[in-house]
Amino acid sequence: VGGLRLGFEEQGFKTVFSNDFDKTCEETYGLNFNSHKLDTRSIWEVDLNDFPNFNVLLGGFPCQAFSIAGYREGFKDTKGRGNLFFKIAEILDNKKPEAFMLENVKNLKGHDKGKTFRIIRKILEYDLGYYIHSEVLNSMEYANIPQNRERIFIVGFKKKKQSQKFKFPRKIPLTCSFKDFLEKKVDDKYYYTDKPLYKKLAPFVTSKETVYQWRRKYVRENKKGVVPTLTANMGTGGHNVPIILDSKGIRKLTPRECFSLQGFPKEFNLPGISDSKLYHQAGNSVTVPLVKRIAEEIKKVL
Repeated sequence: VGGLRLGFEEQGFKTVFSNDFDKTCEETYGLNFNSHKLDTRSIWEVDLNDFPNFNVLLGGFPCQAFSIAGYREGFKDTKGRGNLFFKIAEILDNKKPEAFMLENVKNLKGHDKGKTFRIIRKILEYDLGYYIHSEVLNSMEYANIPQNRERIFIVGFKKKKQSQKFKFPRKIPLTCSFKDFLEKKVDDKYYYTDKPLYKKLAPFVTSKETVYQWRRKYVRENKKGVVPTLTANMGTGGHNVPIILDSKGIRKLTPRECFSLQGFPKEFNLPGISDSKLYHQAGNSVTVPLVKRIAEEIKKVL
């Protein structure tokens, strides 16, 4: 929905092509960007000649194939999601941009005893000739966003001299709490007061300073002032969306709050689609201020 784009455009980069085959993203994207609308074809259907020339490729190949939460099938993922990395490699090989930045779940490095990442590294470095850097960065440590979100970022440069100058951003203090991102007026539908789960939540959800989660059978209390990792499956059941206590009662975070906790600006527009789709989009996106900080370092080098 444009998280990568926002982060880079805030550093002066200009977007020339965007793709996501999830059709529900098109509405959100279209509401917020006037130029280069979202191409919603499967990336496999986009001919290499259809891509415009560009300097930097940004991408997140699907996490499901590598995530601890997935089936650990990696490149052998039966749905083909793990293999999407090979399409990115094809594009890099064909267009030879100066640099790229790829984002994925932190488990990518340890997946299949490190074999998956070794293959990725070999292709990027030896087959395609890029000099790469990789680092797991947490949004609450590198973006001043109160979300415990660890993601791996892989940055590559075509020129060795540029690569030698690149450094990932340094840690910065977390100076805010999740409460700074909450909406003042929240619809009654987000409260658990008249819902069956309320009786199970009430004895445990007792502090306004803490974020909770319903973990199917028990309530989990998260680190003070920080929300757990927002995930793409938040909209698929009550056990996924973070839960808080406010002056009115026990409720889950709203989609708008989830986008805010990914660092999307207040003026970012959300379409009138189902909450489940908006939760999915927020969880599937990136923490914008973190991407902006990495973009700044790439910009310095280029």
